[in-house]
Amino acid sequence: MDATTLYSIGELSRLTGLPVRTIRFYSDSGVVAPTTRSPAGYRLYDLDALLRLELLRTLRELGMDLATVQRALDRELSVADVAAAHADATDVQIRALQLRRSVLRAVARGGSSPEETKLMHRLTQLSGEERRRLIDGFVEGTFGTVDADPAAVAMVRAATPDLPDDPSGEQVAAWVELAELVGDEDFRARMRRTTRCRASGRALGIEGEAGEELMEFTRQKVAEAVESGIDPLSDRGAPVVDDLVHRFAEVFARTPDTEFRDWMAQQFEEAHDHRVDRYWRLVWIVNGWQVVPNLIPVYPWLVQALRNHRP
Repeated sequence: MDATTLYSIGELSRLTGLPVRTIRFYSDSGVVAPTTRSPAGYRLYDLDALLRLELLRTLRELGMDLATVQRALDRELSVADVAAAHADATDVQIRALQLRRSVLRAVARGGSSPEETKLMHRLTQLSGEERRRLIDGFVEGTFGTVDADPAAVAMVRAATPDLPDDPSGEQVAAWVELAELVGDEDFRARMRRTTRCRASGRALGIEGEAGEELMEFTRQKVAEAVESGIDPLSDRGAPVVDDLVHRFAEVFARTPDTEFRDWMAQQFEEAHDHRVDRYWRLVWIVNGWQVVPNLIPVYPWLVQALRNHRP
C-alpha cells in the first residue's frame, strides 16, 4: 500500500469493513469523492481517500452526524474540537440513561402506580439548573420576607439537596418526595417557624424550659434507643422513659405520675414537627450524606413511649 496505489470500491470495502453501497453513498454525497475513474468508468480511490473513509467510519460510530463529519474531513472543524463536543454530548446522554435506570429501579422496588411513575420521571428529567431553581424558589418563598432570619436561610442553603448524576433508586424516590414537599404552603410555614428557632439557638416549647443539659441527655438516650432498634412500645423501652420522666419531674418540680407523663407527651408532640424532620431526612438521602446521630428525630419515639409506659 502506497500513495500511488488506487483502490476500487470493492477493495475499499474489504479494507474498511464498510458495505459497498455505504461507500457508494458517501462517494455520491461528495464526502469521499473518487480520485479518478478507470477506462471502463469505475471509480478508483487513492490512499488519502482510504484514510478519509476510515476516519469517517470512526466518527460515525462515535455518533457524529454526517454534516459535522464532512466539516471535520474538510478541515472546517478540527477533529479534536468535534470529538470534544461529542464527548460532552455523550456525557449528557449517559447521565440521562443513568437517571432513567434509577427511576426504573425505584419503580421496580416500590411498585409505583402509573401516575407516580409519570411524576417521578417528570421530576427527575429536570436539569440540574432547573432542580436548583426549584429549591431556590422554595427558600425564597419560605424565607424571602423582610424579617427573614439570615441564619435560617444560610442553614437551609448549606444543605441544598443536589441529586447526583447516577442516583440510587432511594435517592430518586427521596428527590420526588422532596420536590412535592417544598411546594406545599403549609409545610413552608412549618419550616419557617422551626428553622428560625433552630438557627437562632432558641428552643421550642419544653426544650427551653427543661434546659440544654437535660435536652442533650434526652436526645442522646433516645437516639441510642432508636439506633439499638428498641420499640417504644416494648418493655425494653420502659427503663429509658422512666429515667427521663424522673429527671424532667425533678426539673419541673412535679410528681412523675401518669398526669405528668401525659403532659410531657403533649409538650414534646407540640415541639416536634414530623414534616420538617422528614425534609431533613430526605435532604440527607438525596445528597448521600451519612445520617448525623444528633439529628435523628427523637420526639416521636419519646411521645409513644411516654403514652405507653405508665405506672
